[in-house]
Order: sequence, then structure tokens, then C-alpha cells
Amino acid sequence: MKISMIFGAAVVMVGALTNATAQTAEPSYKGDPDVYKVIFEDANFRVIEANRKKGVHDKVHGHPAPSIVYNVTDCKTKQYAADGKTSERESKAGTVTAVPVIASHSAENTGGTDCKQIFVEKK
Repeated sequence: MKISMIFGAAVVMVGALTNATAQTAEPSYKGDPDVYKVIFEDANFRVIEANRKKGVHDKVHGHPAPSIVYNVTDCKTKQYAADGKTSERESKAGTVTAVPVIASHSAENTGGTDCKQIFVEKK
């Protein structure tokens, strides 16, 4: 029930975000299919499961549409932007965040455990 409420809220939030697109890098599920898997898709939404093992640095990819991210596990990552800037992020299990269009980046799991997230993208 809690998950369905979160995804319901995620769908509303994704709809409220702009529908801008970016095509600099391949979408996550194409750019790094070992980490990102499409688990649902229809004409309006794509749901992607991201599984980053401890210590894994995923391949360069983009997020061509705004998305909502549900953190299944606690995650600590280092983000590498296309311009060379880096940033550290910590997300707690059960939290939801909005992610804007990202033309190109990669992420490294710097935490002590595997990191699992669910992305809901508006098409």
C-alpha cells in the first residue's frame, strides 16, 4: 500500500515537471544495461530499476526526461557531471526525490552496501 501511494505521488510529480528532453548521452537503460533495467513501460511512463553494487561506477548515460526516484535502499553516491564537477549524495531508503533532465553523467556507489533505486520517467 505504501509503495503504491509513493508511486501514485511520483506519477503526479512527474506530470508536474517540465517535459524537456536531452540527448547528449544514451538513456540510462541503454547506456548501462548492467545497472539500469526497464521494468515497466507504456505510452506515458517508463519505470527503471537501478542496481549499483558496492563500489560500482556506472557508465556515462543521460536522463532525457524529468523523473522521480524512489530509494529502495540507503544509497551513497558520487555523481560525475559532464563538465567534470563532482558531488556527493546520500539518500535514505523510502525517500523520494525529483531529478531534472540530465544530459550526461555517471554515478559511483561509494557506500558500504548495494544501492537500489526506482526511476519513474514521463515520456
